[in-house]
Amino acid sequence: MSNPITFRILVVDDYEPWRRSLRSILQKDPSLQVIGEAEHGFDALQKATELKPDLILLDIHLPDIDGIEVSSRIGDLIPDTKILFVSQIKNLDIVKAAMGDGMRGFVWKMDTATELLPAIQTVLRGERFISKGIKAYAL
Repeated sequence: MSNPITFRILVVDDYEPWRRSLRSILQKDPSLQVIGEAEHGFDALQKATELKPDLILLDIHLPDIDGIEVSSRIGDLIPDTKILFVSQIKNLDIVKAAMGDGMRGFVWKMDTATELLPAIQTVLRGERFISKGIKAYAL
């Protein structure tokens, strides 16, 4: 019997209760393993470089450097790591900037209960994912 593939995830958000909530959702899928957490952008860069996760769940608002800058730097440092933004931002210009930098997905925090796991699977397949809440807001 072969072992199922496990995807290694780094969670980056400055609010610890939110990181705990994300971990709780991720535990529902045995193929997903949280290998680390970061609450600041520079910490995220260091941990991403050390841990080389398959996927980073990344907030945009971070205390030191914003998630868009973090994602750009991670793209340069470890281009095989996929990034899924998980943010409460509704500003379409910021969403476009985040997605325009080659990032694969954006989940609105209000939609995580229903969309986070499908978004992760979509992004890990190399496809794009945009939260329904963002799409509805854009119309």
